[in-house]
Amino acid sequence: MEAKPSNSKEVAIEFPFFRLFKDRTIDRFFGDPFLPPSPDSESGVKSKDVVISPQSGVTARIFLPQIPDPTRKLPLLIYYHGGAFCVGSPFSPPYSQYVPSLAEQANVVVLSVHYRRAPEDLLPTAFDDAWDAVKWAAAHSGGNGPESWINQFADLNKVFLGGDSAGATLAHNVAIRAGVDGLSGPKLMGMVLFHPYFGNDKPDKMLEVIFPTCEGVDDPRVNPSSDPNLVRLGCLRVLIFVAEKDFLRKRGWSYYEALKKSGWSGVVEIIETEDENHVFHLFDPTSEKAQAMMKKTVSILNQAQAHI
Repeated sequence: MEAKPSNSKEVAIEFPFFRLFKDRTIDRFFGDPFLPPSPDSESGVKSKDVVISPQSGVTARIFLPQIPDPTRKLPLLIYYHGGAFCVGSPFSPPYSQYVPSLAEQANVVVLSVHYRRAPEDLLPTAFDDAWDAVKWAAAHSGGNGPESWINQFADLNKVFLGGDSAGATLAHNVAIRAGVDGLSGPKLMGMVLFHPYFGNDKPDKMLEVIFPTCEGVDDPRVNPSSDPNLVRLGCLRVLIFVAEKDFLRKRGWSYYEALKKSGWSGVVEIIETEDENHVFHLFDPTSEKAQAMMKKTVSILNQAQAHI
């Protein structure tokens, strides 16, 4: 399907993020500006774009903070952006601003993944792309991978997953897949989920369209609280953020409770931000509450590093 604007064609269906025409072309309602990488950034965080898979077209942006000790490698955070699986990219605001800030404050290398989006590429394509990005990173475990920044600066024994909204859903599914199928090379230390998009108790028409094989509101890929494989989650620590006014808040709490009761041997923590809505921290990153989220995230990453 081709994404392009039109004012005259017949609409097949319309959702908050896009309009699908009967000729299978698409209008997205949100712009997708591209901010270029900064290979010589004066801010202290460099960035470059890399190809994860030439076959699928999946790419990513790497953010590299200043390296005070070139003999000491930094943890790697693999980050998946949000946008209901339909919009957003690592190259657009706010991710091209928030993610390098996270890299700088936590002192981690970040691989920010640009997975294929619906409705052009229906789910579970994005789930597969998210996994492929981890396998691409894993190819650097011996120091001979295709990307020099990962070979030189990323410690594959200290890998974290992260994401907001739909990206948090992808991160969780990657961790499940790592635990169930196994992941050769990297060690997944932890996962940070910002306002995860785990759906709600009501049928989601858009999800039915973009995820035709989804088995309803309790499909474990979008409602992991019902997943019998939770006990096999393939990381050691999970931090979940939810927001009081977010309609996704309830499922975030359900995930927390289910993970605690599953028998999984790791440590899970949840933090609720009062009087805030979905992913507020991305759009107001300098606010006191957003800064508190950043501080906690940095703390978790650093604590996990210290316990290796």
